Amino acid sequence: MVRHNNQLPNNLTQLQNLIKRDPDSYKDEFRQQLAHFETTLEIFNLNPTQYNKKLDEQAMFLAQVTQCYQNEMKDFPQKIVDILKMHNTTMHSDMRLSLCKCLILIRNKNFVSAFDLLELFFSLIKCQDKHLREYLKTHIITDIKNMNMKHKDMKLNSTLQNFIFSMLRETNAKTAKLAIDILIELYHKNIWNDHKTVNIIADVGCFSKVTKVMVASLKFFLSRDEEEKPDSDSDDDVDPRDTMIANKFNKKTRKRDKMLDKVKKIAKKNKRKKEKAPIFNFSALHLINNPQGFAEKLFKQMESSNERFEVKLMTLDVVSRLIGLHDLFLFNYYPFIARLLMPHQREVTRILQFAAQASHELVPPEVIEPIMKAIANNFITERNSTDVMAVGLNAVREICARCPLAIGEDLLRDLVQYKSYKEKSVMMAARSLIQLYRQSMPSLLHKKDRGRPSEASIELKTKKYGEVDTKDYIPGSEVLLEKEEIKEKKGKKKPKSKNDDSEDEWVDVASSDSEINISTDSEDENTDDEVEEIEEEEESKDEESESELEDEDKGEQNKTENKNGNDSSKNETAKSRKILKAKQSSSKTNIEEKIKVAREAAMDKIFTDEDFKRIEAAQLKKCVSGVKRNRSVLEEENESTELVQLSAIENIHKKRKHDKSARLETVLKGREERDKYGYKDRRKNANCSKTNREKKKTKSYQMVKHKARGKIKRSFKEKQIAFRNYLIKQKKMR
Repeated sequence: MVRHNNQLPNNLTQLQNLIKRDPDSYKDEFRQQLAHFETTLEIFNLNPTQYNKKLDEQAMFLAQVTQCYQNEMKDFPQKIVDILKMHNTTMHSDMRLSLCKCLILIRNKNFVSAFDLLELFFSLIKCQDKHLREYLKTHIITDIKNMNMKHKDMKLNSTLQNFIFSMLRETNAKTAKLAIDILIELYHKNIWNDHKTVNIIADVGCFSKVTKVMVASLKFFLSRDEEEKPDSDSDDDVDPRDTMIANKFNKKTRKRDKMLDKVKKIAKKNKRKKEKAPIFNFSALHLINNPQGFAEKLFKQMESSNERFEVKLMTLDVVSRLIGLHDLFLFNYYPFIARLLMPHQREVTRILQFAAQASHELVPPEVIEPIMKAIANNFITERNSTDVMAVGLNAVREICARCPLAIGEDLLRDLVQYKSYKEKSVMMAARSLIQLYRQSMPSLLHKKDRGRPSEASIELKTKKYGEVDTKDYIPGSEVLLEKEEIKEKKGKKKPKSKNDDSEDEWVDVASSDSEINISTDSEDENTDDEVEEIEEEEESKDEESESELEDEDKGEQNKTENKNGNDSSKNETAKSRKILKAKQSSSKTNIEEKIKVAREAAMDKIFTDEDFKRIEAAQLKKCVSGVKRNRSVLEEENESTELVQLSAIENIHKKRKHDKSARLETVLKGREERDKYGYKDRRKNANCSKTNREKKKTKSYQMVKHKARGKIKRSFKEKQIAFRNYLIKQKKMR
C-alpha cells in the first residue's frame, strides 16, 4: 500500500520537520532542494518583476534548516542579498518582503552580521512600499534591542550609530526619516540614551531641510513619553490566589494547571519589578553639549524660515525650555515673544507659557520688561473680558515665580489692586500674585498686603539682581542641638530633686534668656499638639487686642457700660503689646544666635535621615507660626518646577452653575469610582449563578405569594373537626 502523505520532495513543511529532528538521514533530500532553489533562482533572474511562489517556498525552507547544514549553506545568505540589491526597485512587493523575511530569519540564527543587513535594509527603504518600510523599521529596532539585552557591546554600537548618523544626513527624505525614528525609539527604550545620540539629533535633525525630520527632532525634545506612559509590560497586578481558589473547586485539567503556573510567573515578575530601584530618565535637553549655541541657531532658523505656524511654535517651545533649563542669555527672544502677545492671537496661552519658561533669575529686568508691559497693556485692562484678565495675571505670576525682579514695584502694586475686583476669576489671580510675593519679596508689596509676619518672613532676605544667597550652614539645623541641650538639662534636674537641694543650686540650670527660648522651641517640636494650642491662644489674644483698638476708635459708649470687663481686657492688651515689643527687639539677635548654633551643628555632626526630617518640620513650622488663615496654603513649596504647566496659566476660577442639570452632573461624576450603594454582591465572578434566596428577592410577588403566606395556624375547633373526620374514616375502612 502506497502512502500518499509522505511525498517529501513536494511536501517541504514535513521535510523541514524531519530534517530538524535528524539532519544526517535527510541530507540527500536537502541537496536536491538546494539544487532546485538554484535553478529556480536563475529562472527568476530572467523575469524579476513577476512573483515566483516556488522560489518563495524554497527560500523559506532553506532559511529554516540553515543551522543543520552550515557548510552547504555558506553562500545562501549572500545570494539573497545580491538578488535584493540587483532588483530592489523592480521586484514584486510580495517577493521582496518574503526574501527580507528569509534574511531576518537567518539573522536571528546569527549567521549574518547586523551591520551587513542594516546597510541592505536602508537601501531598500527607497522602494515605494510602506508595509516593507514599517516591517524593516521594527526589525532594526528589535535587533539592536536584543543585542543590548544582556550587555552592551560598545564597539558594535558605535559602528551602528555612525552608520545611522550618516543615513540621517542623506538627502533622501524616507531614509532620513527612518534614521531619526530609529534613534528616537532606541533612546526612549533606554538603549542609546547617551549624549552622543542626543547631540546628533540636535545638530543634524533639528536643522534638516526635510520638514518631517525637523518636526520629529523637535518633538523628541518636547515629548515626555518616557515619564507619562507606563511600560507596556506593567499590566494590572495579577493575584494568583483567585486562580488557585478557582482551581480548587473546578475540574482538574492540564490546561488549568498550566494557566495557574503562568499566573504565578507573572505575579513573581511584577513583584521583582516593584522591588527594583527606579530608573530616573533625565530630559534630553540636559544632555546637550552646547545649549547656548544650539538655542541661538534654532532661534535664527525660526526667524528666517517660512514653515507653518505650528512648526514655529514648536521651535519657540524648545528654545524657551533651553533658556529656562540652562539659564541662557538670548535677549532677542523676549521682544519677539512680546510682539505676539495679543488676546486675539492664535495659541496665545501657549505663547504666554513660552514667555514664562524663558524667564529665570539671571535675566536682566530691563530685558524682560517688554513682555511684562505687553501683558499689562494688552491683557490686564478692563476693556477685555474677565477671562483674558485672569489669564494675563496668571502669566505674570508664573513669570515672577521664576524671575521675581521682572516686575517693578509700581506695576506690582497696581496689579495687586485687582484683589477686590467684582469677578472672582480676576480676584483669585491677583491674590495668588500677592501670595507669591509674600513668600519671595514682601518688601515690594504695600504694607497692608504683606500679611502677618512669621519667622520665615523675618529670616527672608530680598536679593538684588545677580546676587546669590550662599549659606555655610544648613538652615534649621539648630533644632538638633536644642534637643540635646534639653536632654542634658533633664538629666541635671532629676538627681537634684532627689537630694532636695536648696533653691540656690537651681539657678545654674538656665543661665540666660536665650537658653530658655531655645528650650521652649525644642519642647514645642516634641509635642505638636501643645504648639497648636499655644499658637491658638496667641492668635486669640491678638484678635482681642485688635478688636479693642477698633472699639476705642469708634466711641466711648461701651467703656461706660462695662468698666470691669474693659479693665481686664486693657491688662491683656498691655501684656500682649509688651510681648510683641520684646519679640521684635530680640528677633535680630535670635536669628544671629540660631545661625551660630546651626554652624556648630553642621561642623560637629553627620546628619541622618531622621535629622533632616526634623529640620524640614522645623522649617515648615516657621512658615506656619504667626499665620491666622488657612495654613495649608503656606505649606506649598515656593520652588518653581522645571517646566511651566499650561493649566497654571489657563486656570480660571468661575462661579459654578446652580441649575439642576449641573448639580446632577457633579453628583453622577462623584459616583463613578464609588461602590454601588445597597446590597453588595460578594461573588468573585459576576456571571456565575446566585443562590435561591438571592433570586427570590428579584421575583414578582405572584410567583412567591404561596410561600410568603406560610403555614396557617388552625383553631381548636377546626382541629376537633379534622380529628373526628379522621376517626370516622378509620371506622369505615375496617
